Amino acid sequence: MFQKFTIASLFALLLMAGCAPKIRTNVSQKYQPLNYDEEVWVLPMDSAGIGLAEVLGTVKVGDAGMTTNCSYTVVLEKAKEEARKSGGNAVRVIEHKTPDFMSSCHRITAGVLRVSPDQIAALKQVEAEADSLIDHAILYVYRNGGAGALVSYNLSLGDSVICRVTNKFRQKIEIRTEGAKELWAKTESKASIPIDIKKGRTYYLRCGVGMGVVVGRPTLDLVDHRTGKAEYMGKKRK
Repeated sequence: MFQKFTIASLFALLLMAGCAPKIRTNVSQKYQPLNYDEEVWVLPMDSAGIGLAEVLGTVKVGDAGMTTNCSYTVVLEKAKEEARKSGGNAVRVIEHKTPDFMSSCHRITAGVLRVSPDQIAALKQVEAEADSLIDHAILYVYRNGGAGALVSYNLSLGDSVICRVTNKFRQKIEIRTEGAKELWAKTESKASIPIDIKKGRTYYLRCGVGMGVVVGRPTLDLVDHRTGKAEYMGKKRK
């Protein structure tokens, strides 16, 4: 009985390990690790003053071969977890590969950085986008092509369909309700992402299509303001 339990437990652990993203970290400088709840800032590639940040190393997060839970949000959180272990309080995505015929995962390479309190204050000012004169939130929804060009799907906010996402899609949506909501879409499987809506704020949702068994499945990722604005406008990041 014990032997059967041990074999079953070992198989489950191997299966979970195979489903998790693959992580490779190369850090040359370390500080005291940050607590799990300390914020790690995500800097866009064109961040002003990035040269003043101390580079601790790099982290790569990608497909382990059987990885299933590997949306952009998930792999970015994995990179931030690795940054905390090295005492880094910021990451900057250097390379981002979206799902394609080679992999259904988002794959990123990110620099692990340590920024000063003054830089953090500047980042907070950039993030504070609220405008008291606007009585609604704005959601920019976009899809920049890629895999599954023929696959389209409805995007819902809670119980309401807010748009139909097709290939090379753009739409600005005004949202007049506040609070914790769920953005979701479904083809053969469902993809969902939580969003905390506040009036006066701007949000960017990157949509895509990942590999499915029969039909491509939706991918949904909320991205930072600078990245989202550049991608929505169709600008290539250098």
